[in-house]
Amino acid sequence: MTERAYELMVIVDQDSDDAANEAMINRVKEMVESGGGLVPTVDKWGRRRFAYEINHKHEGVYTLFEISTEAPNLDDVDRFLRLADDVVRHKLIRLPETEAVRRALFTAAN
Repeated sequence: MTERAYELMVIVDQDSDDAANEAMINRVKEMVESGGGLVPTVDKWGRRRFAYEINHKHEGVYTLFEISTEAPNLDDVDRFLRLADDVVRHKLIRLPETEAVRRALFTAAN
């Protein structure tokens, strides 16, 4: 299989503490890296207001991951985020190769 670049957005419940958010970030990074992938960038956006109410909440804590790995390595990450109580939503998308090269997630030769 070939290595691909992904972007993962995770929204954590506004009521969870910073330690729980850091634990989620570290766990996602560990899971990706244990499968042979890399997490070169973790961008903490902080608390943001939702466009609409989700589970009677109006705000969440947003974190954006840039991931470079093979697709099967992300199955466990997806399962972990679906089952995590503090995670309100998550979205994983594959970046086009040109965007991945622009962001320097890998070279055009990959």
